[in-house]
Amino acid sequence: MFYSANNVLSPMEEVDVEPAITNIPAASHSKHLGFAWGPGDILVYETLYKTIGSTGSGCAFIHEVRKDEDIYSPILRKLFNESHHIFVGLQTIREDLPSKNKKSQFVSISKNYRSVIRACMEELQQVAVSTKDAQVAMQYGNQVSILLAVELIWNLCEVLFIDAAPAGSLLLHLLDWVRLHKADVDEKARDVLQSESPAEHHDYWDVVVSYVLQGRLEEARQMLVKQATLHPAARNMYKLMDTLLSKMPFYNPGGTQTLTEFDVKWRHWHEEVDRCLQDSSFASNQHLELICKILVGDEDTLLTQKELLSTWYHFLVTRLLFCHPTVKPTEIHYYAQSCLSMFLDSRSVPEPLDSILLAAFEFDIHQVIKDCSIALNNWWFVSHLTDLLDHCKLLQSHNLHFGSNLREFLLLEYASGLFTHHSLWQLAVDYFDNCPEFGRVYLELQIERVPLDTERKALKVLRVCEQRQMSEQVRSICKIMAMRALRNNRLGSALSWSIRAKDAAFATLISERFLQDYCAKGTFSDLDLIDNLGPAMLLSDRLTFLGKYREFHKLYGEKSFREAAKLLLSLMTAKIAPRSFWMTLLTDALPLLEQKEVIFSADQTYELMFCLEELTSSMNTTAPTRDKPMQEEDLELTKVELLRLALARNLAMAIVKEGTVET
Repeated sequence: MFYSANNVLSPMEEVDVEPAITNIPAASHSKHLGFAWGPGDILVYETLYKTIGSTGSGCAFIHEVRKDEDIYSPILRKLFNESHHIFVGLQTIREDLPSKNKKSQFVSISKNYRSVIRACMEELQQVAVSTKDAQVAMQYGNQVSILLAVELIWNLCEVLFIDAAPAGSLLLHLLDWVRLHKADVDEKARDVLQSESPAEHHDYWDVVVSYVLQGRLEEARQMLVKQATLHPAARNMYKLMDTLLSKMPFYNPGGTQTLTEFDVKWRHWHEEVDRCLQDSSFASNQHLELICKILVGDEDTLLTQKELLSTWYHFLVTRLLFCHPTVKPTEIHYYAQSCLSMFLDSRSVPEPLDSILLAAFEFDIHQVIKDCSIALNNWWFVSHLTDLLDHCKLLQSHNLHFGSNLREFLLLEYASGLFTHHSLWQLAVDYFDNCPEFGRVYLELQIERVPLDTERKALKVLRVCEQRQMSEQVRSICKIMAMRALRNNRLGSALSWSIRAKDAAFATLISERFLQDYCAKGTFSDLDLIDNLGPAMLLSDRLTFLGKYREFHKLYGEKSFREAAKLLLSLMTAKIAPRSFWMTLLTDALPLLEQKEVIFSADQTYELMFCLEELTSSMNTTAPTRDKPMQEEDLELTKVELLRLALARNLAMAIVKEGTVET
């Protein structure tokens, strides 16, 4: 759950696979190497040198120190997903709302975060219990321990910082805090009550004392009734204890009683308990006397119950309950420090969790965040808690020396970690969006690292970039996808991506491929795309030609011969068609020239003749006949002759027709 102070690894560094051990020749066996690539890419590692032979030469071995697998746990992914929704909702709380209204919202949001933690914790616990794989059970058990500690810290921060409970209410909140995180007494109580004779169960008195230590006096009274029934002779003694327990006052924040009035009432009760102890009212029953000593707040007696209390902070809350129920928030750190010292053995070193809780009781928010950043195994907790505390205006004074505030720094680190996951990267986008200073820069850098495994994923990444006007990244993604589609001979997809990228050069290249395919096969692929190019065909001359040439085929198919002829001629005379494609266009004109009805006018026919002569003259000068196969050369000559014949016949018919009309 927590890592030792010697562990200097930064949190949230994980990899998908185990890195291979790599040998590095050592210049000197006294030197050590170690470095890491950015968050989430590879582990921090160190080099260890093994001496080989008597010469002392050796090589360095890279060893994996630690990796965080939380981000790859399917159950913990629910934690990331659910908390993302809460985070986004928190960012929408208006700044101009009255502080009183906002406080209740912040407390509600904090509880929502904790409920998500607890839900994941319970699911992990179920899997850990049900699995037959010991290693998996241990892994899930460790994650449960982490989440238990996370919720413990968060709950305390909620009480002290977010809810900012005042004197009187503070103790009530702390009692709820302890009860929530010390639930083993309920399991023991169930076992006791389900037994044949609860009062004689070996855990009976442990349950009663535990109830008293947690301030659950009503439940303690109900358990004591069973013991009183079993020992009629001691009924008066049990009745006296029941009276003391029932009369113990608890502060009611919503009541009419002031804190001072409550304090006076509590002191009267405390004196009454103390008199019973001095009078030896329970001397004949060690268990009832123990409870009486606890009620009076005897510290030595409380310390004898370490096993039932189990933690110094439970001891702290119990001590406050029976000694200082009106403790003020500003005073609590004195009691916390003394309880930690009293509860732990003098030789014991406080665990990281102890230091974090102590810092919270000292109201040192920044120390809590700092210690959690070091001790916990990822950025999830510190980033979300810090964000909430920042919204509560509790971190405004703390800026980092490199310009970003603490909230933004932690959110950037957390989101960078999410970007290493194949699906969680989408959550990270919203975190970057809510980092006004550096979020945009981080997003631009990270979005380029998302592997574009499928078109669907590429479209998701593209949508993110387009929504944020990240034009450079949009072009880059489209180019990558266009090139990939082109390599796979998916011309329609390649053209679509190049148009989206507004890449004229690439659109020209793909248009050329479309035309080459047409020449080879006699048909167009991806007709839907070409038919619906619209204004996109203006991206490049070649794409314009492709679109217009397809339009010619549609007109011809619809028997709009005159429009088709006009368009065909304009493609050549306006120099839109590539010279290499002129022969194809002239060949396409042949069926129109051979129609019974004159399609091309005399002027149009002259223009076609001119184009044919220009083409044949360039063919003769630039392409020597010896470079071409004989069969291909004969075919071209045949086409040229057929065209000349068709053009001459069409010209004669056009002249006759036009002359007749004029007459």
